[in-house]
Amino acid sequence: MVLTIGSKGQDVSELQRLLVTAGAKLVVDGDYGQATAKAVAAYQKKSGLLVDGKAGPHTLDALRAGTRNARSLTDADIRRAAKRLDLPASRVRAVCEVESAGMGFTALGNPVVLFERHVFYQRLAAAGRDVEALAERYPALVNKQRGGYTGGPAEWARLNTACTIDRLAALESASWGRFQIMGYHWDALGYASADEFATLMKQDEGQHLDAFVRFLLINPLMLRALREGRWAAFARLYNGPRYSENLYDVKLERADQRFARAIERAVK
Repeated sequence: MVLTIGSKGQDVSELQRLLVTAGAKLVVDGDYGQATAKAVAAYQKKSGLLVDGKAGPHTLDALRAGTRNARSLTDADIRRAAKRLDLPASRVRAVCEVESAGMGFTALGNPVVLFERHVFYQRLAAAGRDVEALAERYPALVNKQRGGYTGGPAEWARLNTACTIDRLAALESASWGRFQIMGYHWDALGYASADEFATLMKQDEGQHLDAFVRFLLINPLMLRALREGRWAAFARLYNGPRYSENLYDVKLERADQRFARAIERAVK
């Protein structure tokens, strides 16, 4: 759930009460207007969260707990990564938001994953397994075609079942964390093994961000496209040739523009 300008109802009232408890001067009216957005942004800045004026799960969790969720990214994390990559911070934030809907972990505490059955098919074939027999028995897990997604936390059930077939190939066939880095990149990114990569992805969103930085540093064309704001080129390289089906380039560009405006306002 993400509350933003225009949201109304009991959830907004709860948010406003939490903000008042945290020191904001607000009228609790259940209407998410500019005053609420400014109070959210002020709280995010004070708490070291990503500053966007929207109350997503991390902001709500932090308000409820009275402290920042230790597993979530901070503004400082984003700025350090942007400096290392020689990028505007808004570009890193844009990818951070669009990939995995801006969430690095599920409600059950597992890193967000998306299991790709067509990749599993390819990895099993490369390992010399009888993929046709496995595809006949597990079509939702081993398949030449994309798909079979269950979405959300249920993707872990698919991954866990795939691990019973071939653990290494299964870990390599999922995209992981807030930036959805594919597991089969573990070696190129400098991890000791697929298991180490998966273990670190379970740790916190800082590890997700580190994997993203490593991924861009070994893909100079992708990094250059992101630096230049060529969103279609970046999305094609990052999300694959079918990126336009999910409007990744459009979503990324809009998010970048929104974050750039928010950064500009914060500086003034």
